[in-house]
Amino acid sequence: MIRNFDNEWFVLDTKNTTYAFRVIKTGQLEHLYYGEKIRIEEKEDLLCLAEQHAYAPGATANYTNEDRSFSLDDMRLEISTLGKSDLREPFIEVINSDGCRTSDFLFKSASVLDKKSEINTLPSSYIEYKEEGNETIDNKDIELQITLVDDYYKQKLILIYDVFYDKDVITKRAVFKNDGDSSISLLRLMSNQLDFATNDYTFTTFNGAWAREMQRNDRRLTAGKFVNSSRDGISSNKANPFVMIYKNGATENTGECYGINLVYSGNHYEACEVSAHYKLRFVHGISPDGFNFVIDANEEFETPESVMTYSKNGFNGMSQNMHRFVRENIVRGNWKNKIRPVLLNSWEAAYFDINESKLLKLAKASKDVGIELFVMDDGWFGKRDDDSCSLGDWYVNKKKLPNGLGSLAKKVNDLGLMFGIWVEPEMVSVDSDLYREHPDWAMDLKDKPHSEGRTQRILDLCNPDVVEYIISAMSDVFAGANISYVKWDMNRVFTDVYSKYLPAEKQGEVYHRYVIGLYKVMATLTEKFPDILFEGCASGGNRFDLGIISYFPQIWASDDTDCLYRVTCQTGYSYGYPLSTVSAHVSASPNHQTLRKSPLDTRFNVAAFGNFGYEINLCDLKKEELAIIKRQIETYKNWRDVFQFGSFYRGRRMLLHGEHTEYRNEDVFGHGNINEWTVVSKDKKAAVGMIIQALVEPNKQYEYFKPMGLDSDIKYHFTNESKRYNIKNFGDLINTASPVHIKQDSLLHNIIARHVTMPGECEDYVAYGSVLMNAGINLKQAFGGTGYDESVRYFQDLGSRMYFMEGE
Repeated sequence: MIRNFDNEWFVLDTKNTTYAFRVIKTGQLEHLYYGEKIRIEEKEDLLCLAEQHAYAPGATANYTNEDRSFSLDDMRLEISTLGKSDLREPFIEVINSDGCRTSDFLFKSASVLDKKSEINTLPSSYIEYKEEGNETIDNKDIELQITLVDDYYKQKLILIYDVFYDKDVITKRAVFKNDGDSSISLLRLMSNQLDFATNDYTFTTFNGAWAREMQRNDRRLTAGKFVNSSRDGISSNKANPFVMIYKNGATENTGECYGINLVYSGNHYEACEVSAHYKLRFVHGISPDGFNFVIDANEEFETPESVMTYSKNGFNGMSQNMHRFVRENIVRGNWKNKIRPVLLNSWEAAYFDINESKLLKLAKASKDVGIELFVMDDGWFGKRDDDSCSLGDWYVNKKKLPNGLGSLAKKVNDLGLMFGIWVEPEMVSVDSDLYREHPDWAMDLKDKPHSEGRTQRILDLCNPDVVEYIISAMSDVFAGANISYVKWDMNRVFTDVYSKYLPAEKQGEVYHRYVIGLYKVMATLTEKFPDILFEGCASGGNRFDLGIISYFPQIWASDDTDCLYRVTCQTGYSYGYPLSTVSAHVSASPNHQTLRKSPLDTRFNVAAFGNFGYEINLCDLKKEELAIIKRQIETYKNWRDVFQFGSFYRGRRMLLHGEHTEYRNEDVFGHGNINEWTVVSKDKKAAVGMIIQALVEPNKQYEYFKPMGLDSDIKYHFTNESKRYNIKNFGDLINTASPVHIKQDSLLHNIIARHVTMPGECEDYVAYGSVLMNAGINLKQAFGGTGYDESVRYFQDLGSRMYFMEGE
């Protein structure tokens, strides 16, 4: 709900939050409040929220000599400009035709709309309007547009606020219009500015690198400025655009927390600045680094959409708001609410060494264990035997697939499997027919050495001919076989950023125009092939953002499939992204990225929390391992609606070395050794929980599991899955029970292990949700070196358990 009191006071309400600002007498917008919902019935109720100014602070400048009671540098503002006494991070920066950088945008008008307006060049959130007879519901007072004007330079700045009432989400964006007679240079235009009265907050970012995405970092905000940004040309694994700002002392379930994200896939910028007067400013939008957009007379520029939510119920409360919003207002298309198939990807099973015979053998093994979708990864096109060639040549390698792509897809379909492929359409290899024919299509510098990444170059998506080529080439591939799934990869960062298509004065537009071109490609292909399940990827999570999710409903979270790392990675994603957007696979042990050995059960337990699959050579596994995988897939299928579309909650959290938070326990034992997750069905009648420990702690035999998000008044049947364990896991302790001595790893030891397994513990309780959430379940005693039977929990390094809760 949006209320406008006399074109002076504005209030935006969601179900549980209120956002308010006003127009001050000099025409700027003063931010008043954003937080827990407050009762406002008339403008007089807002008077106490306005800051009281009598004299401006010393050594500051006044906006005008006619009123010396305040300085903009000491006010909470909706937007800030350069040159008019506010010396903090600006919202907008313009170089006018006379070279001046001072801007002065003042209130002109306001309008309230009952429908959300569209962004012309970028994806954004959307609302599905519901019809009830002749009445349209849930679309009253959805959008507020505030028009600000700089009369001197004849420029407009339109601030657009959209309210998603039930999600407790408000989105913000801006449109700049040049109504003057001359071109100007836009150096910065943010999507969101949020000013706080104090600096009693912590800024949380999610940083990392390849194979180490989404590591949570917390910084208590004191004097100065902290920036989280990307210069990679993509949203980046170094600094995801999702961030949190929380009141110091907040926890997973208590305290004030703001979550903010950007619907954008390029360079982004999030800055928190604490002023000399202890006020906190947050700005969020396209990164100004390397950005210089020329706006000609009568042209405009629109920013991506910033998404923000508030919860008084800590990080989990904030995450629930974000998850619902992303699932229902960002993800779209035929796969929005459709169950995702269990897949097997050929990459770690074969890498580039593929051929039709090998792939069909792997597909047959996949079908035998219950896989539903077989994916052929890199190596199927051009003369691609390694990563040095053929990107851009999207025709089948007939040496590997002599009967073509369509024939292979049909043979896979005949096994009862869907068929998927890998592509990397935004790239070109120098050793390719495409590059030899169109070297001008690559983004590089003429006659200068190129700073190469993965022996490939980036196609110039500023060029409409390149955009049309990618659409045409991919359309031919997707239409040439019965393809049900596409993994869309992007494996390098930007270097030598230069478009041969654009003139010199527009080279500062390359980063943004690339993103616009990319979105045109994705929009066209997803509309043309609505039944294909597209999965985004950029060397894993190097472009995991709401822009990509607007077209592709899921993204490969990381190239690192190590289950211990994935706990931290997937926990990181969970703060801002729902499980239905995160893809996770079971891979080999030792892991290909870390060489860490881990139990097959734990690899499954972690990967099941998301869009699930395998990245492993099934043809090389033992019968016992294949039987375990078959049971895992059966378990996942029985519960995947909960896994993919349930509400996810974080419990106790594992903290690994190298990850920095205020709550960090440097000792791996204790708090930082245990991680708990719970995912709960929409009707709260079913839930799955998982507990994992990093290392065994000697003589620590007792543990508990405390699920979250259940219905307090529903009685649940709480169980675990029955397991049996290889007796070799107990080493030469077998001799404490054997009448004859058995040498560890001997032939006799191996023979016994094939016939004798050790029983696992059974957890079987009936309890109300209030009992499970508040008191928790005291789990069976763990092995502590004093004895073992079916009443003891075998919980080794990287040990984990999955628990099932069904409402009665």
